[in-house]
Amino acid sequence: MSITELVAAAAWAPSSHNTQPWRWTVSADEARLDLYADRSRALPVNDPRGRELVISCGAALFALRVAAAYAGRGAIVEPFPDGDTDDTDHLATVHLAGPLGREAGLYDALAARRTHHGPFQRAAVDPGTLKDLMAAAEAEGAYLHVMDALQRNAVAGLVGEADHVLWCDRGWRRELARWFRTRHGGDGLPVSLASLVPTRFVVAHLDLGRRLGTTDARLVAEAPAVVVLATPEDEPGDWLRAGQALERVLLTATCAGLSAGFENQPCEASPALRARLGAVVHGHVPQIVARLGPAAPTRPTPRRPVAVTAGRGAPVPR
Repeated sequence: MSITELVAAAAWAPSSHNTQPWRWTVSADEARLDLYADRSRALPVNDPRGRELVISCGAALFALRVAAAYAGRGAIVEPFPDGDTDDTDHLATVHLAGPLGREAGLYDALAARRTHHGPFQRAAVDPGTLKDLMAAAEAEGAYLHVMDALQRNAVAGLVGEADHVLWCDRGWRRELARWFRTRHGGDGLPVSLASLVPTRFVVAHLDLGRRLGTTDARLVAEAPAVVVLATPEDEPGDWLRAGQALERVLLTATCAGLSAGFENQPCEASPALRARLGAVVHGHVPQIVARLGPAAPTRPTPRRPVAVTAGRGAPVPR
């Protein structure tokens, strides 16, 4: 598998608004890949600290690890190799060396994974599968909390409240509207060419918080399973780990016949709502909220053309 094919496999990872905010460079001997955050694809209103941007890059990083293992190549990850987690776009170095990882079995799930936006089929999620998903998160240094009935209702209420807060913000609506794209664009939230202009106009100019808050709360309340991915702290290193944990969880879920729908609004709308969600997950820092369940296959969201630029070489760590 070539370097371009490895990076193409990594690009199947999910990202906020399908921004795909990552950039890869490769050393001259093709023994090292470097992952950078692409701040030109940031969402400054929805994600002012770049938290979800780094999580998205972390998901791509784990996807690359899966592809490398499938190709029979080791992958030694060096997070934040420049030593500054607070002020760097250089998120990780991947040395294609060392022992093989055990992630190869997840490779087919990379392209099969889908984000589901509607209600799920009515079927219970096997408790053994949920335990596997929790173990997948723990393997990457994160926690996956499975909501019981009482917690699910609390999360549903927070999602509804957060929709109200977000949609009241005109700047947030305009930012969201800009990321509706046709499929030919290779990124963003895909809509048909005929509906592109009216969709952008409605999103940018109308406060849909009340209606969507009710709909999203119902989706959470009625989902077969609701989970919250959390970390011990809330620093860039935690975000990068959360992204890798998220992708491992999603690929494990895909192998079990499950899809995920994201309901991250409580983590985005305000610190107060996020703190209330944190209380639900025993004081851990919530990073991602997701619904899980079986769903009919859907078309994949578009991906940008693969681009890998030349970078510096470096010795493999021992």
